[in-house]
Amino acid sequence: MPRILVTGGAGFIGSNLVRMLVHEGHEVLNVDALTYAGNLNSLADVADKPNYRFLHADITYADAVREAINEFRPTGIMHLAAESHVDRSIDGPGEFIQTNIVGTYNLLQAAKHYWQSLAPQAQDEFRFLHVSTDEVYGSLGETGLFTESTAYDPHSPYSASKASSDHLVRAWHDTYRLPVLITNCSNNYGPYQFPEKLIPVVILKCLRNEPIPVYGQGQNIRDWLYVEDHCSALLTVISRGRVGQTYNIGGNNELKNLDLVHTLCDLMDELSPLQPSTKNQEPRTSAPLPSARRLITFVTDRPGHDLRYAIDSSKLQQELGWQPKQDQHSGFRKTVEWYLGNASWWQQILSGDYKLDRLGTVVT
Repeated sequence: MPRILVTGGAGFIGSNLVRMLVHEGHEVLNVDALTYAGNLNSLADVADKPNYRFLHADITYADAVREAINEFRPTGIMHLAAESHVDRSIDGPGEFIQTNIVGTYNLLQAAKHYWQSLAPQAQDEFRFLHVSTDEVYGSLGETGLFTESTAYDPHSPYSASKASSDHLVRAWHDTYRLPVLITNCSNNYGPYQFPEKLIPVVILKCLRNEPIPVYGQGQNIRDWLYVEDHCSALLTVISRGRVGQTYNIGGNNELKNLDLVHTLCDLMDELSPLQPSTKNQEPRTSAPLPSARRLITFVTDRPGHDLRYAIDSSKLQQELGWQPKQDQHSGFRKTVEWYLGNASWWQQILSGDYKLDRLGTVVT
């Protein structure tokens, strides 16, 4: 089976991808710096598999990247390592420049030299897949969809750094003929997502009976992609995608943020309802259970907050036959059930430095 080097394989999308690759029998080397969002507990179920290896390394160090590739000798590289949270990029853009731009450059250089050293047949089989985001395209109006030919228009330090890395990958294909592929995906959700993103924040705020922060009036629109659907798309692209091409990956699941929060609150009401307060009640009074929607609190909007993202995945669907399996009903239910059933995973995170505090409120 192909030997796949995955960068960022201890992160949210990366851990789900590594698990899928290992279960399908691929030889996998997971290269991760284990920054705040990298969590090897997310891969505890495959840690002892004979076809899985982990290397603690940072892609901003060129020597470490080069050694990892030359030692493992992959048939493919799936590059997911990135700083990825918009709010964090507002507070500290420097780390995003280093990881997303410099780190991608290091990886491209090492991959190029490795690929050039291969025999002709191995060169033909090798692939470099760069995993990016729909945020590079900027913001849509009330209508329209992002396509692979949409002009880039990033509005945050995060999206600007990812746009830069996308351009680097294309340049290494055009200049050096490195066999690259690029994917741009919509917002991911599902198991093992670090609890700073909207969906796990809502779920955990409900469990803790704390205010749920919603930016502005909750009218920003996103297309939501279940993480396992995304991973299956990535495997499809690296296996059958045309070299040099970009493929958009979406979930056909466009929602206003407020409507999404309402959906999650309603699922929490069903699966783990808030308990009514007993304060000032007679002992035998049976009060109705309060709705989690009462926790919603509108807060000052994020600086540079794009209004709407929506992905056109028709190229991927028509050329390679991929379709998302989860819709807004099944995917969100599966996600809420996973967080309810895996409290030990997120409790370990919340017991450390991260406390569900808001980031990205100050522009300097």
